[in-house]
Amino acid sequence: MSLRRRRVAMVFRVVIVISVLAGIVLTALGPATVTGLLPYFTIQSNVAVGLLAGYAAWLAWRDRPEPPSPLKGAVTLYITITGVVYHLVLANPASPFAMPQPDRALGEALGNQFLHTVVPLLAVADWALFDRRGRLRPRYAAWWLAFPLGYLGFALVRGLVVERYPYPFLDAGELGYDGVGVSAVFFAVAFWLLGLIFVGVDRGLARRAGPPAAPATAPSATAAPAQRPAAVWAADGSEQAPTGG
Repeated sequence: MSLRRRRVAMVFRVVIVISVLAGIVLTALGPATVTGLLPYFTIQSNVAVGLLAGYAAWLAWRDRPEPPSPLKGAVTLYITITGVVYHLVLANPASPFAMPQPDRALGEALGNQFLHTVVPLLAVADWALFDRRGRLRPRYAAWWLAFPLGYLGFALVRGLVVERYPYPFLDAGELGYDGVGVSAVFFAVAFWLLGLIFVGVDRGLARRAGPPAAPATAPSATAAPAQRPAAVWAADGSEQAPTGG
């Protein structure tokens, strides 16, 4: 990565970290506390993006290789899930799982948009602009489901203890475990397909960039042997051997 590109990446990632912090702090100004926000996938995915962006900014500053592409792809997928699920499911009045969107104070409303819109867009842009290309494999899309499935188990166990669930599609009290299972399968398939889209985009960008240019080969230090001078003819017409060595 060139010096100019590293500087741009550093600034971009610092903006991501600031956006994550602003989203969490502004959201916490409302009724929810920071500890009350932690059980939400939104907060967990934003924290993961902030930590990875800060680490990647440090790597760029030190001129070191980028974070592993499978890790960055996973975190980018999770924050994309946050944005997509919020806008298409939770904040969509036509969705069966729409959550009430109360009138929020300006700060809380801004924090909500940072967490669900600004940070996901910035994270996807960072992945598209600065990540190394051609390193993702289709099998990663299945591996990346480990965290969402782990979160499902966490939300269900926590719900048994506190009798409260973070999202309507995980509410076993309302849907029953059969209903939650149906929702989980639907979302797992959707997230797997979204992961495959990331892999496909990565490969498309790799083809567009083309193979790296082959380094120019230095000329051989050993010069080609000089040709032996032609024969010298004596004045009397007889051929003589050349005198040069």
